[in-house]
Amino acid sequence: MISHRWLVCSLLLILTTTARAAADERLAVCVSILPQQYFVQQIGGDHVNVQVMVLPGANPATYEPRPRQMADLSRARLYFAIGVPFEAVWLDKIVAANPAMQVIHTERGIHKRSMAEHRHHDGAGDDRDGHPQGIPDPHIWLSPPLVKQQAGIILAALKAADPARTADYERNGQLFFAAIDRLDRDLMKIFADRQGAQFMVFHPSWGYFAEAYGLEQVPIEFEGKDPKPAQLQGLIEYARKHQISVIFAQPQFSRRSAAIVAGEIGGRVVVADPLALNWLDNLRAVADQFAAALR
Repeated sequence: MISHRWLVCSLLLILTTTARAAADERLAVCVSILPQQYFVQQIGGDHVNVQVMVLPGANPATYEPRPRQMADLSRARLYFAIGVPFEAVWLDKIVAANPAMQVIHTERGIHKRSMAEHRHHDGAGDDRDGHPQGIPDPHIWLSPPLVKQQAGIILAALKAADPARTADYERNGQLFFAAIDRLDRDLMKIFADRQGAQFMVFHPSWGYFAEAYGLEQVPIEFEGKDPKPAQLQGLIEYARKHQISVIFAQPQFSRRSAAIVAGEIGGRVVVADPLALNWLDNLRAVADQFAAALR
């Protein structure tokens, strides 16, 4: 007579083997940052297995992948690049680790704005003609209209790599496009009566978001550098003049300068994470924070 324990062990073995087989059938995909994982999963669903290079809480400007991550790249079929600083240092090495992997540039066709600092407090960063200078802003995932463009590129790449599941990808893609459109409409309504309003941030992550909804971000940091004492004083005076009382910081950066400005203006520091995994819910929450600060 077969023992109960043997049956249980056999069943567990079968389930484990089946789960591993199902996982092996998924399309192995790699992305740079967490919001991209959300985009790919919305379209790929259960058909994709997504590996993220820049782990939660890390800074894409300085992150170095772990040896295990580089080893895991050997299984990836696709790499969705987005143009973050991490890629400028590591993408060639990532490709060298898996030459058969196809790199898809989801930033293709997107005109990138400059991460030039705010012009109103001292003009530093202008060129001789008074035009802003600065490195291209990589934060294209924080604008719903630009995310819809990226999602279209992701959809096309998944269908090309895995044509047998085209119908599923197409259906998921259309649902995601519709969700992005709803979010965009909601945010336009939220900020319809706040056109030209300014919010102060430590790191200038929210320029595309501000551009999409008629707002203006006032950054404290510029191109990875904390402000000099004179610049910091200028920011404090600017915040007082424009009645800015909330400084938005992100968890991947130090909040020291933001706390100094907030203390001097009798304001507070609020965390707004541009790299949260649940992109749609996070953008809604951050929009509500911005709207509350602009009242």
